[in-house]
Amino acid sequence: MTIYNLYLYDRLGTCLYYGEWNRTKASDLPREEEFKLMYGMIFSMKSFIARMSPTDQKDGFLNLQTSKYKLHFYETPSGHKLILNTDLTVGDIRETLHTIYKDIFVEYVVKNPLCSLDETLTSDLFKSKMDEYVRGLPAFAS
Repeated sequence: MTIYNLYLYDRLGTCLYYGEWNRTKASDLPREEEFKLMYGMIFSMKSFIARMSPTDQKDGFLNLQTSKYKLHFYETPSGHKLILNTDLTVGDIRETLHTIYKDIFVEYVVKNPLCSLDETLTSDLFKSKMDEYVRGLPAFAS
């Protein structure tokens, strides 16, 4: 199993954090364009699913699977969005994304008076805790 990368967006679509672990193919886009494209795709998928669903959905859009990877999505009540790309063998990791939010983001960013919630995260402590957590997941392969 493999974890490729993780995006963390605020409620307005600003990419606050991007982490990359086992991504083998680099995008040919500048990083900022990639962030905008990913956020736009998530925004469109959520809208499409909400409008086309034949029933009311509590959770809505949770993941997207292609022939090569699986995109996992988690949105917090505050509007922060976490997107984690993995290989196809990784199952439901909604609980993992929730843990990243509550135990890493909230603890090392929200509760840190030196971190701004509307700017790219520069906290080395946050980045090291995120890296340590992701590398310790059963789905992580080096």
